Amino acid sequence: QVQLVESGGGLVQPGESLRLSCAASGSIFSIYAMGWYRQAPGKQRELVALIPRGGSTNYADSVKGRFTISRDNAKNTVYLQMNSLKPEDTAVYYCYASLKRSYSDYVHDYWGQGTQVTVSS
Repeated sequence: QVQLVESGGGLVQPGESLRLSCAASGSIFSIYAMGWYRQAPGKQRELVALIPRGGSTNYADSVKGRFTISRDNAKNTVYLQMNSLKPEDTAVYYCYASLKRSYSDYVHDYWGQGTQVTVSS
């Protein structure tokens, strides 16, 4: 089994910050990409940020300049620093990883259970 466990969500006021963490554990040979998606009530799940192994990052236009994704490969962990939060950032945030479980394995996609982020005054 491979598990992705998110943490760091919560309730904050507009303009405040949160830092999300996601740690992958279990039978993991190599992680290729990690990222964050979110789903707000009544909306489809959307990409927030993605960081492939080796560096390049992708952000949704709505979070550029406010959110920063990073990863610690030694710890199989991805982070999302969220600054200047807005009410429209309210959503369940899901951790994502593409990985191999062994040297000759196929690449598989894994998802965390999600962590709630609520931005409200």
